[in-house]
Amino acid sequence: MNGFTVAAIILVALCVGAYIFRFVGQKVTNDAPKFRDMGYGEAFGFVLGAALLIWAVWYYFQPKTLDTGVPNAGVVFFRWAVQGLIIASIAAYLFRLLGRTVGTAGTRKLFRSMPLTASFGILVIILYSFLAIFAGAIAPYGQAEILGAANVVAGGDPALGGNPEYPLGTDQIGRDILSRLIYGAQNTVGIAFITTCLAFFIGGSLGFLAATLQGWLDQLLSRGVDVLMAIPSLIFALLLMTIASVWANELGVPLTIFMILIIAMIDSTRVYRLARAVGLNIVVMDYIEAAKLRGEGLGYLVFKEILPNAMAPLLAEFGLRFCFVFLTIAALSFLGVGIQPPLADWGTMVRDLAPFINFAAFAPTAAVAPLLAAGAIALLTVGVNFVVDWMLHKSSGLKE
Repeated sequence: MNGFTVAAIILVALCVGAYIFRFVGQKVTNDAPKFRDMGYGEAFGFVLGAALLIWAVWYYFQPKTLDTGVPNAGVVFFRWAVQGLIIASIAAYLFRLLGRTVGTAGTRKLFRSMPLTASFGILVIILYSFLAIFAGAIAPYGQAEILGAANVVAGGDPALGGNPEYPLGTDQIGRDILSRLIYGAQNTVGIAFITTCLAFFIGGSLGFLAATLQGWLDQLLSRGVDVLMAIPSLIFALLLMTIASVWANELGVPLTIFMILIIAMIDSTRVYRLARAVGLNIVVMDYIEAAKLRGEGLGYLVFKEILPNAMAPLLAEFGLRFCFVFLTIAALSFLGVGIQPPLADWGTMVRDLAPFINFAAFAPTAAVAPLLAAGAIALLTVGVNFVVDWMLHKSSGLKE
C-alpha cells in the first residue's frame, strides 16, 4: 500500500473510533453530562490524542540501530526530545516548589498561583541570564580560541570521532562548541536585551508624547510609523545592514552598533503603536485632567501618571518584542550581516555547523552541533512566551 492509502485507512479508523468512544462513554456513564454534551469533534480529539500517545510510546522503544547496523537517527532524536521534555518538566516543578517555600511572602504567593509553564519559563530566563553574566568564568575556553582539533563530533566517544576534552565537539576551525554556546548567550541575548530596551525607550516615549499632545505631532509621528511598518521588517533590516556594513568600515564603528540602532528603530514602531493606543485611553481619565489643572508638566504626566498605569501591557509586550528582536538578530547573523566574528553568536553557529547534519545517518551525535544552537534559540523563545502568556493572564484579571 502507498502512503496515501495508509493515511486514508488511519483517518477512517480514527473517525470510527471517535464515534465508538462517545457512544460507549454515554452507555457506561448512564448518559452523564460530560459524554451527553460531547461533540463529535471533541471525541475525535480525544481519540487522536490517545492514538498519538500510543504511537509515541511504541516509537520510543524502537531499536536505536537498524538491521544494517546504521543508527536509527529518528528514534535517537525522538528519545532525546522525550527525555528532555521529562527533565524540563521535573526541573520546572522543583523550581516552583522551591519558590513556594523560599523567599518573601510576595514571591511565595506568586509561585503558588504560577502555572508550571511559567515556572519553566522563569527558570530558563534565570539560567540564560546566569550564563550571559558569568560566561567568562563558566566557559572552558575562549569564544575565539582555536584548539588543536577540528570537526570533533559531540558526545566524547573517540570511536565516533569525539574527544572527551570537548564534550560538545569543535567546529571546522577547531573552536570549542560548548564555549561558543555559552558566549553566545552573552552576545546574542545581551545584545537583544539592550536593543529591546532601546526600542521601548524610543517607541514608548514617542507614543506617550503623541497621545498626550496629539495634534500635528501625533499625525506626523503616526504617518511616519505607518510608512516604516509597511516595509517587511527582516528585509528592511537586511537592506539597512548591507548599507551599514560599508559605513562601518569607513567610520571605524563596529557593525554591531549599527545593528542595535537599526533593529531598535524598526521595532520601536510596534512599541509606538501600543504606547499610543494605551496612552490615548489613559489621557481621558479624570486623574489626568486633575493633574493638568494642578499645573503639572509634560514629564510628570508621562512618567508619573501615564507610564505606571500602562506598565502591565508594556511588560507583556516587552517579552514578545524581546523574542522578535532575538530572532531577528539570529536571522541576520545566519545571513552573515549580524553579529560579526570573532564574537560567538547562535545564528552564525547554526549556519557554520549545518554541514554536520549530513553525518546524522552514520553518527546521530554529529548532528547535535547545529541543533544545540538552534535549540538554544528555540528554548529561550518558548520560555519567554510562557512567561508573557502568564503575565497577560494575570493583567487581564481572568481567574482560573
